[in-house]
Amino acid sequence: MREGQLAGAIQIRIERPKDGAESSVLIFGPSKDPLIAAKGTEIKNILGLKPDLRELKVNYSGYSGRNDEIDMMTRSMLQIMLEFAAVVQVPESDVAQGKATPGLVEASGAALNSPPLRVLVAGAPPRDAFVVAQYDGRWFWIAATDIQSKYTFGIIMLLFSIADTGVRGSAPVVTIPANQ
Repeated sequence: MREGQLAGAIQIRIERPKDGAESSVLIFGPSKDPLIAAKGTEIKNILGLKPDLRELKVNYSGYSGRNDEIDMMTRSMLQIMLEFAAVVQVPESDVAQGKATPGLVEASGAALNSPPLRVLVAGAPPRDAFVVAQYDGRWFWIAATDIQSKYTFGIIMLLFSIADTGVRGSAPVVTIPANQ
């Protein structure tokens, strides 16, 4: 998808109708370049879309089964954090004491192919930390040399800042009767 976007084979547009909800539209633009046109055709084929389709709605809900729209299941911030928590190093003593379950790396018995986030743990403060947190007598950190984890951590922080900009409800007003 990213290659097709960079090549100009596909574009994404947000539509904001006056009387309806905001929606996303994926556009397969016309191209005189056969390589770019081939990218668009390849993307439609992979996604199971009609070959002659020029625009399709992005549906943010369950599977519709239609070949003129694309369905996306989004995740909550909690689900995203749980996915990242699965690749945090967990001290064996914490697992043995029942404080935590083993991380995904230890549970599977094999290292992951380039996990998006590597959170390391040790008993002493790290020297090469990009970000560090002390919890329960241990130090958890992302190494300053781990570019992928630093990038992923930045995206997590961005998502939290976006999620935090929602409208806040006003605090309840307590009325105390004074004429009694």
